[in-house]
Amino acid sequence: MAAPSPFPQQLVHLDLKGAPPRVSYLAEIFPLFRALGASGLLVEYEDMFPYDGPLRLLQATHAYSPSEIQEILLLAQRHELEVIPLVQTFGHMEFVLKHKEFSHLREVDAFPNALNPHQEDSLVLVGTMIDQVMALHRGARWFHIGSDEVYYLGEGEASRQWLQQGQNDVAKLCLTQVAAVARRVLTAHPAVKPIVWDDMLRGIGEQSLTESGIAQLVEPMIWDYVADLDVEGKVALMEKYQRCGFTKLWAASAFKGATGVNQSLTPIGHHLRNHVQWLKVADRGPVGMLQGIALTGWQRYDHFAVLCELLPVGIPSLAVCLQTLQHGGYSEKVKDVAGKLLGTSNLEVDVFMRDDLGTFPGSDVLALVTQISFHLRCSVEELLERNRYVTGWFSPFHRKRKLIHPVMIQHFQPEALSLLAQWEAVRQELQVALERILYPDAVEEWMEENVHPLIQRLQDLLRDLDRAMEATDT
Repeated sequence: MAAPSPFPQQLVHLDLKGAPPRVSYLAEIFPLFRALGASGLLVEYEDMFPYDGPLRLLQATHAYSPSEIQEILLLAQRHELEVIPLVQTFGHMEFVLKHKEFSHLREVDAFPNALNPHQEDSLVLVGTMIDQVMALHRGARWFHIGSDEVYYLGEGEASRQWLQQGQNDVAKLCLTQVAAVARRVLTAHPAVKPIVWDDMLRGIGEQSLTESGIAQLVEPMIWDYVADLDVEGKVALMEKYQRCGFTKLWAASAFKGATGVNQSLTPIGHHLRNHVQWLKVADRGPVGMLQGIALTGWQRYDHFAVLCELLPVGIPSLAVCLQTLQHGGYSEKVKDVAGKLLGTSNLEVDVFMRDDLGTFPGSDVLALVTQISFHLRCSVEELLERNRYVTGWFSPFHRKRKLIHPVMIQHFQPEALSLLAQWEAVRQELQVALERILYPDAVEEWMEENVHPLIQRLQDLLRDLDRAMEATDT
């Protein structure tokens, strides 16, 4: 019999900086999360939080209202899912620093990603953000302050001057800012423990980490999303953190959004192997240190990136990964239980699922995205680039000059019309399915990136053909 999960907490990460779900959809999937083995949610609000006062401009067009946040929290509580809010406070601050009102707080003037740690207003800003989020999350036991990938830290003018003084270095600069934010959390909310992404800490020497006192302020979340995760390296990192005074750690895996910036379908096998490796880390690492694991589901690589796999598309991967953690490893039982909860008897992990995609909430989106990913591009390219009548008698040269041999029209016009009608029907069906789950701007973005350009190519072909036929008739 497989051993139970070594992770006391199993958090599903909701990355709301891209394609945030409607609250009605969250109501549908929270019961599934719980049934699959999730014990909590790591909610990365970004611009979906209803910031108020001077921060109101941070809100996205369809940001949740305070009442919707309360509804989400009640839904989570009803399904025994503990909520941990995540607010970026150092790196990945694009959603704040892109605004001219806050651009003076950038570490490097030209880049809106990192906060300037030397500006007094920087700490005031993040403190206000934290307080507003905590005001709607009373009772939260943890607060994730982000702080990953603080690119270009030390390259701003203020930092350059600071680094020239005494024994200052970038590590100290990073630790000082993270500690300041953590103390701000602990002072205002003493019952809350800050969590921090660990990537900015892992390369810092043990002496610097120990002497900084950071271990008494935060719990690092060690993240790694690769399939061939270095188990011994992660165990050694945990032991290093232990020697530096950290008593509790978190792990972070990925169930989607980590295999390609514009990935449409989720490679379940990749994420399954990532979780199997994390189980090995948990088994071999220092006993009692791990608080839990966050299964991240990235929706964008950063605020300005395109959308990667939509949440409904990644749910089968989430099911497999959560059940693998629940059972302490992957097995046929894991596959069967996950498949049953998803409503499918044909759950595939080594290839992209194509048939019997389940009956879980959002499965219709997965089915349509799969159809588009496998067939739309191929069918359009087959007609436009490999049909001998199109490439031979209606090339770009012919289309530009409105030239067509009348006898050749019959060899591709019916197929083009049929293909356009087929894909227009799929487009309309997907539009309806997405609008039930997502807000209009996310639907528009996904369709413009993945569907409209291909349908437009068919429309352009038929438009040029009509013009050529008119020119031929005259």
